[in-house]
Amino acid sequence: SVCFFPSQKPKSELVRTSLRLLTSSAYRLQSECRKALPAEPSPAPDMQLVTQQVIQCAYDIAKAAKQLVTITTKENNN
Repeated sequence: SVCFFPSQKPKSELVRTSLRLLTSSAYRLQSECRKALPAEPSPAPDMQLVTQQVIQCAYDIAKAAKQLVTITTKENNN
């Protein structure tokens, strides 16, 4: 795992919230991508649904990353 704050837990609740969104979205993205490659005996996934979920996960990851950049930039400028 990537550690943005190696020496301490982030103090800002906004940073913690963004990190939680980033982490949970990454896990969801991994799970959704696995659904797109099912084992042979399982029924074929609903690819439209899987695609929508992958797009939503990617959006959430981008949103969390943008929040982190915005927050840390503001904190570093203070």
